[in-house]
Amino acid sequence: MNFIYNIMMKSISLLLMIVFSFYSFSQAEYPEDKVEWSFKVKQTGCDAEIIGEFKVDEHWHINALNLPADNFGIPTTFKIHESTNYKKVGKVIEPKPIEKFDKVSKESLRYHEGTFTLKQKIKITSDKDFDLKLDFGFQPCDSVKCLFPFEEVFTVKVKGCEIKVEKADDGLLKASDLDPVEPGESEETGANTESNDEQNSAVVNSKDDIDNSDSEKTLVVTADEGKKQSKSDPTGRSLWWIFGVSFVSGLIALVTPCVFPMIPMTVSFFTKQSKTKKQGINNAIKYGISIIVIYIVLGLLVTAIFGADSLNKMSTDPVFNIVFFVLLVVFAISFMGAFEIGLPSSWANKADSKADKGGFIGIFFMALALALVSFSCTGPIVGILLVQAASEGGLAPFVGMFGFSLALALPFALFAAFPGWMNTLPKSGGWLNSVKVVLGFLELALAFKFLSNADLALQWHFLEREVFLAIWIGIFLVLAMYLFGKLRLPHDSPMEKLSVGRTLFGTTVVIFVIYLIPGLWGAPLKIISAFPPPMSYSEAPLGFGGGGITTASQGEFIEGTHLGPQNIMVFHDHDKALAYANKVNKPLMVDFTGHNCVNCRKMEQSVWGEPGILEILRDEVVIVSLYVDERVALPEEEQITVTYPNGREKHLKTVGDKNSFKQVSEYQVTAQPYYIFQNGAGEDLNVGPADYENHSNPSDFKRWLEEGLESYNASK
Repeated sequence: MNFIYNIMMKSISLLLMIVFSFYSFSQAEYPEDKVEWSFKVKQTGCDAEIIGEFKVDEHWHINALNLPADNFGIPTTFKIHESTNYKKVGKVIEPKPIEKFDKVSKESLRYHEGTFTLKQKIKITSDKDFDLKLDFGFQPCDSVKCLFPFEEVFTVKVKGCEIKVEKADDGLLKASDLDPVEPGESEETGANTESNDEQNSAVVNSKDDIDNSDSEKTLVVTADEGKKQSKSDPTGRSLWWIFGVSFVSGLIALVTPCVFPMIPMTVSFFTKQSKTKKQGINNAIKYGISIIVIYIVLGLLVTAIFGADSLNKMSTDPVFNIVFFVLLVVFAISFMGAFEIGLPSSWANKADSKADKGGFIGIFFMALALALVSFSCTGPIVGILLVQAASEGGLAPFVGMFGFSLALALPFALFAAFPGWMNTLPKSGGWLNSVKVVLGFLELALAFKFLSNADLALQWHFLEREVFLAIWIGIFLVLAMYLFGKLRLPHDSPMEKLSVGRTLFGTTVVIFVIYLIPGLWGAPLKIISAFPPPMSYSEAPLGFGGGGITTASQGEFIEGTHLGPQNIMVFHDHDKALAYANKVNKPLMVDFTGHNCVNCRKMEQSVWGEPGILEILRDEVVIVSLYVDERVALPEEEQITVTYPNGREKHLKTVGDKNSFKQVSEYQVTAQPYYIFQNGAGEDLNVGPADYENHSNPSDFKRWLEEGLESYNASK
């Protein structure tokens, strides 16, 4: 017993060490964990100060607002958005930074460490309360490395004030009464952040309210509150999405032939072998916990070995997408009954022999045996989840495997606690194989999404939109025939009559097929807009007969343009687009996008085509779409070596490399879609960026477009 106890404790310790080690590793990747911040507004009448208080972790530092010319780091951003509600007074007040020359990197450093404060004075010109937005970004570094930049747009509430207006002797208003004082020098270094025009993706709203009874009010967004909201804004939603998809996938895995029959067998074993009902429930709970631990460790090990960043890059790599296409096709054929895919039987036999031992370790190996035996059913599902979760980075693999294993483990504990429920379970039979076959068809359809990703990136034009839709129509049409009993595969049982559920599901598939068919003639297919190639990547970009997504006239062809989303002609070269925008006296909308960017397709299909938006994009702006994953080789004279803001060098070989470097070097942002407004000189207009997280609502995106047009007209 002591031997078993020691093994059990060592196993648990090892698992916990792996989990917490990976958790610590994942946390260390977040730059916001190295800096605490809070923002507040100190206000007296119409004069106010926007104050940012920062505390940098020991042994870490963040760069100053202005950096030496020989420094390749990313400066800290503390920039108040322009608004008619107030005017800036002077420049950002920054304490004197530490300056030294780094012999290793051979560059001059200028940075802050410990606790420090940044301030920006403003003069309020509004008598109504309003929200003030400020850009805040930084890159934490230690003596060895720098983390990826962090950037946010924060919102704090400011109280309006009564503007006193006096009349001069001639009865006219005094200009000095309406305008704030002219900008002056900063109190210390006079650091100017006007050049730091980086914008960010998430908005954090202050929860504090204005107390109208006070003439002076301090509004604070605490460091903890700010961090919590910034992570949940888009990251939190991504983690919840990963958990939800993983949990549903676990429920699907439950009804596969490899897992479902194990539920009554395992629960019956626990209830019969246990002396009391309480003991049976405890054993079943331990069994469920063991399943969760096994899958979590699996997910963390895969991600730790390959690295979340590597998997993220692999997910957009054509070679990876082709390999994953082949794997999914193999798994799909296996699910349909051609052959079985499994781990070596010796692994399961060894785990099963260990399961005969008593106590927690025996239960743990029972769970391990289940994971190994059910691999042929759960392996493909787990593989897809790991790829998706790892592409999100951070804790996503942990959350994904937790959601999947929780759904897988939950029935064992519930049926052990309420064994009478097992009488309500359907008996094992041919329906389990039907579930497996249906999953095979779905995996086959999903496989072509990965092949499409590679085809788009390499611009092969083998799998254009019509071909992709024809393949999906064929797959789901055959699936419908299978559900209605018109086809039988190797392991199917004879079917005398259709069940109600199978009939309804088959009808749904037929409806889906009918919905797909008009897509061959240019229908937008918004429900699946993220899956097929865009309309511009097709044999008939305007649809058969020129209908396409919109019947609007395209006007005469403009040299250098290509058919883009919603049949809008777009440039793919920034210099050509800028020259044309300057020629026709229109603002330039820079669209950082990707062939494999799901959110980009959603924006283009669901937002760009909305009334009021389509007209602006087509008639009032010039668009340049810069694909960051374009694998077309650059001309030799443009294949140069560049230095990224973090000091990393890279040789630009493809058009995607060039576009990606432009986005990262100029905006320190890697996410797509990412939209910027520029004037004819290529200068960013002061309206900030637009992205999927904050502008996927058509009204928000339309408002951003209108603000961009107003800013452009005002700058003429």
